[in-house]
Amino acid sequence: MTLRVYAIAYLIFLYAPIVLLPVFAFNDATIIAFPLSGFTTDWFSQLLTTQALHRSVQNSLYIACITAVLSTILGVCAARAGAMYNFPMKRSIIGLVMIPLVLPEIIVAVSLLVVAIQILDMGLSNWTVIAAHVLICTPFSIAILNGAFQNLDPSMEEAAMDLGESRWSAFRLVTLPLVMPGIVSSMLIAFTISLDEFIIAFFLTGANPTMPVYIWGLLRFPASLPVVMALGTILVSMSIVLLTIAEILRRRGMARVGVKDKGGFL
Repeated sequence: MTLRVYAIAYLIFLYAPIVLLPVFAFNDATIIAFPLSGFTTDWFSQLLTTQALHRSVQNSLYIACITAVLSTILGVCAARAGAMYNFPMKRSIIGLVMIPLVLPEIIVAVSLLVVAIQILDMGLSNWTVIAAHVLICTPFSIAILNGAFQNLDPSMEEAAMDLGESRWSAFRLVTLPLVMPGIVSSMLIAFTISLDEFIIAFFLTGANPTMPVYIWGLLRFPASLPVVMALGTILVSMSIVLLTIAEILRRRGMARVGVKDKGGFL
């Protein structure tokens, strides 16, 4: 009983602020406070006419798409190697690859900023943000794809090679279709993480801010807070949809290879 009360209280504490986003996004007042003054959709209309916001959204989508593709490609390579091959110091290498999962993002951001500016003498741009996002998203891709590769029977690929296929064509025709739900799930998760990430983008973005950085800039102006609430409502809705699709694809992938699902993101 105590554990159930704790779980309910924890969920309320965690999700209550998110529930308040649409409440104030549709509130006809610039002050974020109760009681509510009325219903309006003006804040969402302002999103359609703010050109600076449109540019930041396009910038974030560009970064997120490239990050999702690159991190998933690296995740496929690492997960395949970790699940299907044995090599010296395998556990140590995989552990080092997964370290960004536990490192504070502020430490990663400052470290990459020093490397980019002081060591590599690079200017800050979208590509510095992409490189950093690939670094933090690849471990998530590996974690997702590990299950897909570990549940495959390596003999299927070997049988395809025995029948005349090359190693690449055997992977493309046999293994890739079986792990495709995991690949799509990995891309969706990486896309969501990159789209929402703020700390690293704040340190490494160039002249074109990403959407989270642009939102942070709006917080300095109290009159813009309802617009931020409206944008936050849209972002939360998109994140929930993407995570739901990723989880459905993950479960379908587990069912395709005949493995009982033991829980996932949702």
